[in-house]
Amino acid sequence: MHTPPRLRLTTLDTAQLAQPGSGAAVVGPAVDPRAARVGQVHLGVGAFHRSHQAVFTEDAAAAAGEDRWGILGVTQRSPRVVSQLRPQDGLYSVLTKGRTDSSLRVIGSMRQVAFLQDESAAVLDAIASPDVTVVSSTVSEKGYRRAPGGGPDLDDVDLACDLASVSAELDGPSSAADVPARTPIGALVRGLARRMVADAGPLTFVCCDNMPDNGQVVAELVHGALDHVGGPSAEKLRAWVQESVTFPSTMVDRITPATTPAHREQAEAMLGLVDEGLVVAEPFSQWVVEDTFAAARPRWEFAGVTFTSDVAPWERAKLRMLNGAHSAIAYLGALRGFRMIDEAVSDDEIAGAVRQMMTEEIIPTLVAPEGLDLAAYGEEILERFANPATGYTTWQVAGDGSQKLPIRILGTVSDRLAAGVVPTVAARAMAAWIVFVARGRDALGTELPLDDPLAERLREVASGGPESSLADRMLALTEVFPADVSGHDGFRTAVRTEVTELLALTPTATPS
Repeated sequence: MHTPPRLRLTTLDTAQLAQPGSGAAVVGPAVDPRAARVGQVHLGVGAFHRSHQAVFTEDAAAAAGEDRWGILGVTQRSPRVVSQLRPQDGLYSVLTKGRTDSSLRVIGSMRQVAFLQDESAAVLDAIASPDVTVVSSTVSEKGYRRAPGGGPDLDDVDLACDLASVSAELDGPSSAADVPARTPIGALVRGLARRMVADAGPLTFVCCDNMPDNGQVVAELVHGALDHVGGPSAEKLRAWVQESVTFPSTMVDRITPATTPAHREQAEAMLGLVDEGLVVAEPFSQWVVEDTFAAARPRWEFAGVTFTSDVAPWERAKLRMLNGAHSAIAYLGALRGFRMIDEAVSDDEIAGAVRQMMTEEIIPTLVAPEGLDLAAYGEEILERFANPATGYTTWQVAGDGSQKLPIRILGTVSDRLAAGVVPTVAARAMAAWIVFVARGRDALGTELPLDDPLAERLREVASGGPESSLADRMLALTEVFPADVSGHDGFRTAVRTEVTELLALTPTATPS
């Protein structure tokens, strides 16, 4: 069987491409990758960044007619992405899959890639370059090496090693140049030290991870790390960062399923080339950014990015509506035997309950961000979840419920109870979680996995008495339920009723 050539600059012209904006199913880069210069460093060049921020950046550069916003993508955990993208001259494609249609687009904004452990000098020099004015990140919450109480985890060996090298960076060229950077925050702080020494100007760090107040979180980590840097120039560096570096908060949203062999076969047939860097995404994409930049940035607003003085209302809307609905669908769907989220949300009863929760219980707790129609947003969420290409399983979304539900659903419950209203659909969603934990089986008798850091404790409480008191025992879990929720008679009554109904739908067996 003939194997097509691999995607790269020399084969790009042979691909089955149409011009961007043509409406064709396969299009090429919106910018000329041969002309684009690196102006942004991104830490954590995984599938999400490549399907989200890199696409916005390319569209912004094309719309503004600028060639200065090429990206240096940095991977920390393994060199795999480098092996995928470097032989392809940084080119890769995004396969966008809707409920019925697919499209493919080659992205040209990723101009360089580097593995931090082996190529630290190039990464730190790029952060210190006057051509680079934006550093961004998607390294997951764990990747920031944050202490349980906030601030940098100074017991983390890798971070401690990075911080020990900062003083040497401040002294100019030294042995620190040969010490690999080990962590994103460490690399950033070391790069900032080089930048100050080089007098390369101000910089903006844009965190794109799903953390509330993510910009503020990273700012506290950086300033906390700098407090532990010694040497005669440390105070100067702290003052320079305070004056010259900003950390805007952001809200990001796009579902990026794992790339499968079937996706690769589809992309190859569409493109006529082999793409080892392929990523897959849903059609929807959203990015909200706090407008506090210290230096030049891509004209992301030309690409549909929303700039605001306050990201918090957007975060809260996403957390309660999208994430809250996701969890409710997962537990209600899993108990009925649905394995996939798109199957569960196609059930009229589940979809109706979740729609009611969003319109009658969640939306009244929100202040609508300017330009966002919350009712339409809710319908869009249900439409997105009905897309089978997103690939979410109910079991996957049901994981870590003890950690997710307090912020996804119980915040809504607290606000509605304070307003004198018992949110009955939210009560049903919490009851579904309780029965999910207690029964451990769905309506078809299939075992339901309990993937939760409190799994042992949850099972102990759930099995610690008769089913008639199950709701009360679980509501007494202070690790999950705040006192204003667990102590509210009306809410307790609603949960008891819903637990009884849901128990009747599932077989009387407990997990082994």
